[in-house]
Amino acid sequence: MATVLLVLIYVAFISLGLPDALLGAAWPAMRPGFAVPVSFAGILQVIIAGGTIVSSMNSGRVLRRFGTGKVTAFSVGLTAIALLGFGLLPSFWWLIAAAIPLGLGAGSVDAGLNAFVAEHYESRHMSWLHSFWGVGALSGPLLLALLLRNNYSWRTGYLSIGVFQWVLVVVLIVSIPLWKKVAARSGVAPVDSSVEHPSLAQVVSMRGVPFALVTFLFYCGIEASMGLWGGTYLVAVKGFEPAAAASWVSAFFASITTGRFLTGFATFKISNNNLIRGGAIIIIAGVILMLAPLPVAATLAGFLLVGFGCAPIFPCMLHETPVRFGSTHAQSVMGVQMAFAYIGTTFLPPLFGFVSSVTSLALLPVFLLGYIAVLFVSSERLRTIRAGS
Repeated sequence: MATVLLVLIYVAFISLGLPDALLGAAWPAMRPGFAVPVSFAGILQVIIAGGTIVSSMNSGRVLRRFGTGKVTAFSVGLTAIALLGFGLLPSFWWLIAAAIPLGLGAGSVDAGLNAFVAEHYESRHMSWLHSFWGVGALSGPLLLALLLRNNYSWRTGYLSIGVFQWVLVVVLIVSIPLWKKVAARSGVAPVDSSVEHPSLAQVVSMRGVPFALVTFLFYCGIEASMGLWGGTYLVAVKGFEPAAAASWVSAFFASITTGRFLTGFATFKISNNNLIRGGAIIIIAGVILMLAPLPVAATLAGFLLVGFGCAPIFPCMLHETPVRFGSTHAQSVMGVQMAFAYIGTTFLPPLFGFVSSVTSLALLPVFLLGYIAVLFVSSERLRTIRAGS
């Protein structure tokens, strides 16, 4: 049963990743039909991110009341409705309405599945779980590109992924009893739904939680800033052609996905804390290569090293959540952690964009070095945190 459910969770994480990169890939084809400025993609992205932050913040309370299986099925259903809406709705302003359930559904799925795997499966499965998210994030744009090359509309891409999500919803509904059975067999005591859900202030005041939140915020700031500005940095600072720069941004995300697959095997021998520390050190090495006045090959090696260093940090931090803060509060802490992760993704890349607009894009490695320094210090402070200690 545990293996069957784990496969289903992997598939759910592929579905979580599928729409994440789809808007950016589809927007050049979408925009002319809606007759809106290029910048309007940012409106949709902010609404999606805002919904994700809100649902993540409240996921602990919802999961405690309804259980992971029901919440996952309902949340994937929300994303399925939203994706079909993107594929069918006639105007940009209707897309704003569809963006709301897309964000709300994604936040609950992310927090719920991460909390469940952290409590009931080994660390390697958390790393592989996030590898499957990478598979989904890479597959969405690839599917869209294939459809566009064969003269299909971008809407077909959204509709195809929406149909896939609906099939998954049916499977998730059928599998709802399986979640409780696996949780019972894992030996982890179920969360008492009668226990009062801690407030945000209570969660943040728990020993070590502020350091965890800072770590998640700046980790996602690094990953998202590289994803958003890495290509522009290569073009404007290093003289790359746009197509070549885009390929190296893809290589950055591929290095994260590959690194997470390998991290799953590394967890057999290396603790989560040491993998987090090692990942941070690798990121520092990669950023130094980007900063150093060396041939362009060093910059590209730095790109790959930053991605490879990112690989273990997010899944290993998530898996340590119940160990550090206890099973009783794991779901609540996980939701707030995911919210701060999305805050980092949403706000730190635009912060650099604003600063670079009045200074220089060459400052990207400097910002990354500052982010990783804060991350390293905060993650080191978490090494001795254990529930009940």
